[in-house]
Amino acid sequence: MKKGMMVSAAVLAAALFSVPVSAQVSAPLPPPLPVSAQVDYPGTLKVYVDATDTQQRVMRVRQVIPVSKAGELILVMPRWLPGKHAPRPQADKIANVRFSAGGKSLSWLRDPVEVTAFHLTVPAGAKEVVAEFDFLTPMTTAAGRVVVTDVMANLQWENLSMYPAGYAVSRIPVELTLKLPEGWDYAVALDTASKNADGTVTFKPLPYEHFIDSPMFAGKYKKTIDLSVDPKVPVRLNVFADKPGDLAATDEQIAIHKKMVAQAVKVFKSQHYDHYDFLVHLSDELGDIGLEHHRSSENGHDSDYFTGWAGNYVGRDLLPHEFTHSWDGKFRRGADLYNPDFHTPMRNSLLWVYEGQTQFWGYILSARSGLYTPEQAKQAIALIAAQYDNFSGSQWRPVLDTTNDPILSARQPKNWLSQQRNEDYYSVGLLIWLDADTLIREKTNNKKSLDDFAGLFFGIKDGSWTPETYEFKDVVAALNSVYAYDWDTFLKTRVNETSKGTFLDGLERGGYKLTYSATPTDWFKAREKKLKTTDLSYSLGLSLTATGDIGSVFWDSPAFKAGLGQGMSVVAVNGTAYEADGIKTAIADAAKPNGKPVELLIKRGKTYKTVTIDYKGGLRYPRLERIDGKKAYLDDILAEKK
Repeated sequence: MKKGMMVSAAVLAAALFSVPVSAQVSAPLPPPLPVSAQVDYPGTLKVYVDATDTQQRVMRVRQVIPVSKAGELILVMPRWLPGKHAPRPQADKIANVRFSAGGKSLSWLRDPVEVTAFHLTVPAGAKEVVAEFDFLTPMTTAAGRVVVTDVMANLQWENLSMYPAGYAVSRIPVELTLKLPEGWDYAVALDTASKNADGTVTFKPLPYEHFIDSPMFAGKYKKTIDLSVDPKVPVRLNVFADKPGDLAATDEQIAIHKKMVAQAVKVFKSQHYDHYDFLVHLSDELGDIGLEHHRSSENGHDSDYFTGWAGNYVGRDLLPHEFTHSWDGKFRRGADLYNPDFHTPMRNSLLWVYEGQTQFWGYILSARSGLYTPEQAKQAIALIAAQYDNFSGSQWRPVLDTTNDPILSARQPKNWLSQQRNEDYYSVGLLIWLDADTLIREKTNNKKSLDDFAGLFFGIKDGSWTPETYEFKDVVAALNSVYAYDWDTFLKTRVNETSKGTFLDGLERGGYKLTYSATPTDWFKAREKKLKTTDLSYSLGLSLTATGDIGSVFWDSPAFKAGLGQGMSVVAVNGTAYEADGIKTAIADAAKPNGKPVELLIKRGKTYKTVTIDYKGGLRYPRLERIDGKKAYLDDILAEKK
């Protein structure tokens, strides 16, 4: 800094610090949004959506909001959405926002704190306010999840509507009118009121709460399959595909999906919906999704879900997982998750029940129905158990704290996942509930199980789809009703505390132990194929893409100790250009007597470096092995419920 500038800065500083204290007081913050009152909104919102633009993929919205008085009106786009466990608005993708009343434009101001809320002033004498805007859906994955293609679309009303602040969303009626491309069909949990020849559809009014919880799949190629247990309570599999041939489900495949629904109803002893719609896309273009709703779910699978059935089974637990949420997460809901609106922050402290037990039932129902064979389910569980057998993050971060991860990291990539932890309440939750199930079975000589808990806890008020909230103490009480035990300590030890343990108690009590062998299981190989990776996590401690890029490195693994991490690529192995088979051979050879350590040529940016990995343990892949003399409760858990 020049001398003259230093003098000027000193003078300025003296002037600033001589300003009276009163001048430094912060300006008052804007008032919060009004409390969402449990009173009926005076009128029905009318939402008009034009979704016919499949070329530039812009959805155009016109919404009419009845008003009963002049003055301030605050319109809010949903921000905190059930099932996403975090604020995930897409208000950044709306444009051309306009408000009017009586044909005259109204000025608006975005709330500086609740940034999806718009403040405007209703003029005297106005009976309604019209809101208009465009939703600019992502045209590439770089801009977000693709929700429109040439032949299908996923419409989520939180991106296509607003609600008036000050009222509980359960007390705001809304009516939707929608125009789709010519020749398209749709599936949605909304009830159709009328259809016009031009493709315009109007749906029966319902509370805004249920409207947002009822997204739509629409498309050119659709097939609907009946999965109902009781014809009075329809359950439909609505499948949309890129090509008509991808809809070709066999009778056996349909029977398996019907059985999945039947097995779920047997477990939960109820149906908390008047009808249920699986919305399924089989597409290589529409963005992947798995999202639960009370009377429907959004599910994305590869285009060969049916046509490549024999070899494409990894991930088939998606439908039973999302279906389970109709009971666990939608009907029974953690008390700190249930809010009167979509802008009040949610608390996630019970996600290890909401998602953890749902993850458990997703795999169990898959095995019981035939979506997985019991052996495939056991191989999948072995991989989950192995992951946490090798993760070190549980030593500093308890499962309970991972329920904050959707808010903290919003599913962004992590460099050191095994140390940072992620949304572990899903899969660690599965292992905790497996632990509880095998304990109940062991103590009751297999006369009671987690099935009894599920029927008791989720099966109340059959037919109701009004959410019933619960707290931790209610989970403990329900478990005690099945089998009296210190469930308070059992759960708090596993959920609230850090641990050096690896959550293997349930497996071992269930008659199996986690082992490692030099040969991967069929599940492991199928998963590698699906993800296009070479997974050496349980030997060197890293995974690689097809081109040798390092995808992940386990903390404190041999690869970690050799200085490897993301952003690096393996160019050569022991002096030979990288190939998946080559690095596997090198690992196996290093384990032989007088074997040569694995030597890797690593590239990061423009820098090359040779590293030697001090590891002689050979290839290691997880699998489950029966424990001699122990009752195989895990087999009973996976068996079809009669």
